[in-house]
Amino acid sequence: MSNSKRRVVVAIDGPAGAGKSTIARRLAARLNFTYIDTGAMYRAVALWAAREGKPWDDMLVMEQMARAAKIGLESQPVARVTLNGEDVTDAIREPAIAQGASKVSALAGVRRALVDKQRELASRVSVVMEGRDIGTVVFPDADVKIFLDAETDVRADRRVRDLAEKSPPPPPKERVLAELNERDHRDRTRAEAPLMQAPDAVLVDSTGLGIEEVEERILKIIRDKTSNGKELA
Repeated sequence: MSNSKRRVVVAIDGPAGAGKSTIARRLAARLNFTYIDTGAMYRAVALWAAREGKPWDDMLVMEQMARAAKIGLESQPVARVTLNGEDVTDAIREPAIAQGASKVSALAGVRRALVDKQRELASRVSVVMEGRDIGTVVFPDADVKIFLDAETDVRADRRVRDLAEKSPPPPPKERVLAELNERDHRDRTRAEAPLMQAPDAVLVDSTGLGIEEVEERILKIIRDKTSNGKELA
């Protein structure tokens, strides 16, 4: 893409295991945008709290930690997450930290703190940002909004494959499926910024589609909504 003429925000929302991170990272590389993994930010806060022995449901402490956390996100040449100067890319992907991130993200103060950081990042460059409330809360005026979903059973299969690659052997599918259902319920019913499809978001169901097919489908949506991809930052 050519140098910036205007900044563009691409918001991708959806449930756990829908493939948001993979697709967002690939799209950012194709468009030369900055990829912002909002889930990694919540995981980083949860990891810091766990290391400090702080309970994930302590609203005041979690908000203070979220505001104080120095979180760095890099997507090129490889995805990397830093917390207070330390590379925590692998540590934040532990299953326990993922569950902690879901709990931490339900706290209004934590969400406000990290939304401030996310908006500040997107004020400087064009971004592809994924999460659960990007198109509804963080950037309700995003240029492009995608709601990426897939059948729960398919999402569980994908999660098992991901876990098998990172730390074999993977947990049983039944346990992964139960955790996904629990997280879906918590994300969709939380009082603060619940997971939902924005009215103007385009639904993309990735069930039965390969990564390349999903990428091309969303890339076409982006180009259609941004003058065929011209003059993007």
